Amino acid sequence: MARWQIDPSTFPFQPTIQWIPTPGEAHTDDIEMAGFGCSDTVTYGADENGLLILSHHPVFPTLRRRPNDTHASFQLDMPSPVLLADGAVLREAVDKVTIDSGVLSIYTHDGDISVVRTCYPALEGRAAYEEILVQHPAWYSISMDTSPFGKVKEEMGPMGICIAEMRYEAKASDVQTEFTVQYAGRYANEPLPEIEPVSYRIVQYETLTAPLKLDTGDPVLDTLFHFAKLRAGESVFDTKFGKIHSPGGKSYYAATWCNDQVEYAGPYFAYTGDEILLEASMNAYRMYIPFMSDSFTPIPSSVIAEGLDYWNGAGDRGDAAMYLYGASRFVLTAGREDWARELLPAIRWCAEYCRRKKNALGVIESDSDELENRFSSGKMNLNTSCLALAGYRYASLLCRDLGISALAAQYAGEADALAEAIERTFGANIHGFETYAYHDGCAVLRSWICMPLCAGLFSRAEGTVAALTSDYLFRRDGMLTTEENNTIWDRSTLYALRGLYAAGYTEKATECLRIYSENRLLGERVPYPVEAYPEGGKRHLSGESALYCKIFTEGLLGLEPAGLSSFTVCPRLPETLDHLYLTNICAHGGVFDVLVEKDGYTIVRDGTVLAAGKPGEKGTVTL
Repeated sequence: MARWQIDPSTFPFQPTIQWIPTPGEAHTDDIEMAGFGCSDTVTYGADENGLLILSHHPVFPTLRRRPNDTHASFQLDMPSPVLLADGAVLREAVDKVTIDSGVLSIYTHDGDISVVRTCYPALEGRAAYEEILVQHPAWYSISMDTSPFGKVKEEMGPMGICIAEMRYEAKASDVQTEFTVQYAGRYANEPLPEIEPVSYRIVQYETLTAPLKLDTGDPVLDTLFHFAKLRAGESVFDTKFGKIHSPGGKSYYAATWCNDQVEYAGPYFAYTGDEILLEASMNAYRMYIPFMSDSFTPIPSSVIAEGLDYWNGAGDRGDAAMYLYGASRFVLTAGREDWARELLPAIRWCAEYCRRKKNALGVIESDSDELENRFSSGKMNLNTSCLALAGYRYASLLCRDLGISALAAQYAGEADALAEAIERTFGANIHGFETYAYHDGCAVLRSWICMPLCAGLFSRAEGTVAALTSDYLFRRDGMLTTEENNTIWDRSTLYALRGLYAAGYTEKATECLRIYSENRLLGERVPYPVEAYPEGGKRHLSGESALYCKIFTEGLLGLEPAGLSSFTVCPRLPETLDHLYLTNICAHGGVFDVLVEKDGYTIVRDGTVLAAGKPGEKGTVTL
């Protein structure tokens, strides 16, 4: 049974989920929320007596510690303040917890005193907040235990002394007392940031959720998609390099990765039209260009510390293939020729790098894959080769639009040859499934066998879909990374669901998507897709939410770039849905809607129908 419920009074206009504890129900969870200067992970819940559990863990990405490496962001645990009524500690029993409008709200009471605590990050400053509204009879005097306030931590860093402080403002009347608690970070020579009201956070939330409005009539799918847009987009930080999108999770800030940002997030952000997300994506692609030399040394997996250093501890993970795919798809979808020409030299470098890594079998070798040696990946794996295949196809389209016909033909040829080599090299029968061996010598099923489906290879689709959805791999909590191991990584699950739709297995994909979505939105760990388990404790990394959104854009709707100003579409409508509308899509130089119903679909721009067809039919649109 689900722990959380969707509040029906708020759907679909302001999607809200709520948890109402039952007596004796002890439960805790946490949620990460981010602005440009701070990411705050708030732990909340109720103990076995139903009493409030609440604390903050702010991370300040641009306050740097020593050594100034991937994990050098200044961060710490900070308490939620204790309330006093006439000097006695309030015993706050939790009545309800809600997540909506980008904030976490907790409703408690102690006798005839009621409290609402609202937690949110600053939009601009290095701070997080907890607004506390106490409603009480006139005879009570409400105050706070002030012992945790003031300077909480001080640490010498490479660019100055990092300081964390707590302060509050109070406003009282006879029957109501309001507190705004600030959890702030600063360098020693800086003042505390100005206190920001919750309205700033709501503006950020509305901005990030305005594009790509989804309406399927299914509250679970629509709400999780809505929340995923926020989590995917909020994890952008102001740094020395400019706006940088980062994964989060108390570990990964002020840095960019060839998988999370270049491969996952960038191609999704290209559909949003959000200038900040587009800028952050371009910065991610730009950060790798200085590492591309004519010696064709592997580019690093991550550029860290506000762009001042790099990390490549897993060797070549197929990072050039990730970049070739991500950058080519991003610039095509964004529809910006100036960006396309800016990134073309880097795309060409990655295409050449991949060509040089092609072995005698015709597939692309790499030292590891995006799981960084946590699991075996051999000398050659499906992930690297399939990303290179898709990357060559997109790079070919890009070069065609830029008038470089010879290179367009060369890349199309590379893609065709690679498609044949993948089938020839990795095609295998495992447990009776006609599918793929994930890497050379791999004799067990792996969830990343979904990659050929995502790259448009469908000759083994039936066996691959059966394998992915079999008891060997599929669980309510996501697909196992490998059979006979309980580890899950949502990223392969999310890729697999997109691949099932791309291959035309609409009903099976929707059955799995519904199970996954209900568990992530309303289960024990809410309200976003997660990174991994048991590693990382199901952290709400940002890139996974982008991958969830791509299930709808690239899977259910089949949106694919055909050029800078054109795309193909192949919408699929599951039997369980009456309709699927995705509106305010900002791509290829225009804004359009995809409206899918039982009897057909239309692509509409400013009231004009650009294309129409039956569900499952492919169409081409030029804006």
